[in-house]
Amino acid sequence: MHEQIEAGTVRVFIALAPPDDAKDELAQALRPAYDAYPHMRWNRIEDWHITLAFLGELPRPVVSLLQPPLAELAAAHHPLRLSLHGSGHFDERVLWSGIGGDLHGLRLLADEVRALVEEHGITPPDRPLNPHLTLARARRDDTSSVVRAAAGLSAFTGRTWQAARLHLVGSNYGRGPGPIRYRDIESWPFNSA
Repeated sequence: MHEQIEAGTVRVFIALAPPDDAKDELAQALRPAYDAYPHMRWNRIEDWHITLAFLGELPRPVVSLLQPPLAELAAAHHPLRLSLHGSGHFDERVLWSGIGGDLHGLRLLADEVRALVEEHGITPPDRPLNPHLTLARARRDDTSSVVRAAAGLSAFTGRTWQAARLHLVGSNYGRGPGPIRYRDIESWPFNSA
């Protein structure tokens, strides 16, 4: 999540990121799918995240105004204990891993994030939180790979970990050729006391 974005606006979302060892554990479980379905568009492991609120394209000054209240929100919350487990797909096109653990706390945090951004004049799309980690997308001519990859990963159960930081993430989507890349605009620790 380190690529520079140079436009006057930035496509942003607020997210949690699993720690590297939890992502490595899932990547190891995905090895057979990587080998079996190399033509799927696999997300980079360093870009894996759990979206709490997608905000869309925002002017950079608006993004800057969100940073102090997001820092305060993070400081008021304890880390969430979560895990990655199982898998599924959206419309036979998007492969995902499920999220387990403190889902009640995750939903409350997402509700607070949404209320905070709405207080600052930003209305995120009205979608219910469906906690997941997007892993890959199908090519237009091959949706069966996603279904088979999801079936192969359905029994995965990862270790429990703490979501220790709240991330404000920028995306380069639509800013040229190549895959989507993400970078942290800023991130803030949760209160560990």
